[in-house]
Amino acid sequence: MSFRAINQKYLEPGSQVLMVLGIVALCQPWNMLLHTYGLTIILIGLIGFNITSKIAPEEGAGTGHAGDARNPGAPH
Repeated sequence: MSFRAINQKYLEPGSQVLMVLGIVALCQPWNMLLHTYGLTIILIGLIGFNITSKIAPEEGAGTGHAGDARNPGAPH
């Protein structure tokens, strides 16, 4: 498994989940430690998502266009 596949399968969704958990930590009223670091958690997830979303997926990684590999110049 290449780095691009790992990024697409684990890192990008993980950073999205981290952003959501940061919002939950910021809005919950029970634990002051989570509330204190909620914005930090959101920012770490946001930076991670900005980095991982810029990494292109693997070539031919199931784009849904079967004809692209055979004739890349074909009109769609």
